[in-house]
Amino acid sequence: MKILLTGAAGFIGMTTSLRLLARGDELVGLDNLNDYYDVTLKQRRLDRITPHSNFRFVKMDVADQAGTAKLFATEKFDRVIHLAAQAGVRYSLQNPHAYVDSNLVGFTNILEGCRHGGVQHLTYASSSSVYGGNTKMPFSEHDSVDHPVSLYAATKKANELMAHTYSHLFGLPTTGLRFFTVYGPWGRPDMALFLFTKAILEGRPIDVFNYGNMQRDFTFVDDIVEGVIRVMDRVATADPAYDALRADPATSSAPYRVFNIGNNNPVPLLDFISCIEDALGKKAEKRLLPLQDGDVPATYANTDALRDWVGFVPGTSIQDGIGRFVAWYRDYYKA
Repeated sequence: MKILLTGAAGFIGMTTSLRLLARGDELVGLDNLNDYYDVTLKQRRLDRITPHSNFRFVKMDVADQAGTAKLFATEKFDRVIHLAAQAGVRYSLQNPHAYVDSNLVGFTNILEGCRHGGVQHLTYASSSSVYGGNTKMPFSEHDSVDHPVSLYAATKKANELMAHTYSHLFGLPTTGLRFFTVYGPWGRPDMALFLFTKAILEGRPIDVFNYGNMQRDFTFVDDIVEGVIRVMDRVATADPAYDALRADPATSSAPYRVFNIGNNNPVPLLDFISCIEDALGKKAEKRLLPLQDGDVPATYANTDALRDWVGFVPGTSIQDGIGRFVAWYRDYYKA
């Protein structure tokens, strides 16, 4: 297939690109290479993809309306994987306009490109952050997600609503995947695993929020990519059992689906830190702090729907995943 993958220089984007190219797909990768974090790391990720003859890179921002429209009209994509977004809950408190430009304007441009370009299926990244103030565990796609606690979360919820609109009005099959705390080699420098590893190796204290009383459903990047590709391959369809009188947020009478993709195994943050200490062979100095604005104490994915849809659920242990990240980090940074 001919596939557009946005966010190709990103952590998940690079790994997804390599998997698609390995199986013989033709891939156009789009990224704006912004400076939200180290551009050199993004370029090094790209360097792993660009040697492939079936890959072509386009440097562009998804918020560029004319540019994205021209790209879709010229390339005639079969399917689209949309991973580009302004990420980060905490950054959204300081720079909200970046989220509007990328996550709302950019997503509209992708939807319009898919609509007018006759794309067979749009698979896009949502986030576990949409669950916001929900306290019922595990988080289920069948539950309401109407109480986000950050602008980032609100934009991801908005993406799901926008996708549904295009599925309903134009018959565009769309599938959203709510990612749960993705980690692994080549990961983002603003994520906890990267920050903790760097600080511990440098002998600096780590900031542990909510005084350590946090749980996260940490999901290894290879598992995320496996789910993304399987979902892309199965085109979203209308749910024949959908009942408008008992509306289910996860399905629709339109060709629209949304799934959790997480490890289905929440890990206490202090246990996560212990695994990092074991992998590094060095103890962390912890600075215990209160819960940050926009953050939530726990995440926990119910993955039954994903298993039923594509026959897969993530399962990499944090011991294995953290070990693989630390090995990459030591090699990449000669630490």
